[in-house]
Amino acid sequence: MNKILIPGGSGFVGSSLALGLKQRHPDWQIIVLDNLRRRGSELNLARFQQHDIEFLHGDIRQEADLDPESLKSVNLIIDCSAEPSVLAGFSSPQYVLQTNLLGTINLLELARKIQAQFLFLSTSRVYPIEPLKKLNLVETATRLTLAPQQELPGISELGIAEEFPLNGARSLYGATKLASELLIVEYRDAYQLPAIINRCGVIAGPWQMGKVDQGVFTLWVAAHHFQKELSYIGYGGTGKQVRDVLHIDDLLDLVDYQIANFAALDGDILNVGGGLKNSLSLLETTQLCEEITGAKIKIQPVSSARKGDVPLYLTDTTKIQAKTPWQPQRNPQTVLADIFHWLVANEQFLKPILG
Repeated sequence: MNKILIPGGSGFVGSSLALGLKQRHPDWQIIVLDNLRRRGSELNLARFQQHDIEFLHGDIRQEADLDPESLKSVNLIIDCSAEPSVLAGFSSPQYVLQTNLLGTINLLELARKIQAQFLFLSTSRVYPIEPLKKLNLVETATRLTLAPQQELPGISELGIAEEFPLNGARSLYGATKLASELLIVEYRDAYQLPAIINRCGVIAGPWQMGKVDQGVFTLWVAAHHFQKELSYIGYGGTGKQVRDVLHIDDLLDLVDYQIANFAALDGDILNVGGGLKNSLSLLETTQLCEEITGAKIKIQPVSSARKGDVPLYLTDTTKIQAKTPWQPQRNPQTVLADIFHWLVANEQFLKPILG
């Protein structure tokens, strides 16, 4: 029987993994730890109680909240804890640094002391900003696309692979996640700590409390449903910037597989995302939102980009698909439709947060 600790477990990704794994494996014991800082995370507490998931109110920045004695029977830590906003690091670095870096150190120390496996959810933001801004792009009617010829390694028409150069600034958020990756590699070598690192692109789905700086696809669907204005920010204000999107249930499928095959994947650093076939520009996202919700809203063009923005990011998942049978099963239309149906079903308590 697995006993799993999920720090950051009341956030979107953590709660979805906790509940999804518990549903698939009722005999597993799952413990969620969260400081409930993000608005909306408190809504998951009742869901945890209904599904016999233990909740600990704690903060990974505080060693005292990660007591090895009380958690000594945990055999796997799935680290979903983070301040996930790129913009947050530009305005005030302390919370990003302490949560994403000091928090990782505290969790690695816990894993070392209790001899637990460590599954780390990193980010595509470890790849530096300036090289991503200088990719050779082609503009089409609805989006930017990658040109066939590129100057850097680790980039093709499929997107960014793990070999993409890591030299350069990447935001404090990205830097803390990359530094955490390096520490995980060192702990694995020094203490034989089994570890897998997933560099995740954009993840979306029901129960994500989307904001302008994180959770853009939920933000877009919610704005259409609740009739709020949006903006196409940067790149001429055309909305042609592109991201791939991964349904949260596809991530759950992968994590479930990785838990079952941990030894075979131990030490891997893997790009995880929806890939080219599951990508959208903001303009295309608007068109899908109009079809799904039946609503149109005003979207203001803003020519100048925000600090830290990149015009395009696509996840090249060639490596993970070569090593595992996993591949995304749900397309962007399904992602947006699932978000919309969740909004409609829970409108009463979601409107104050997302409306």
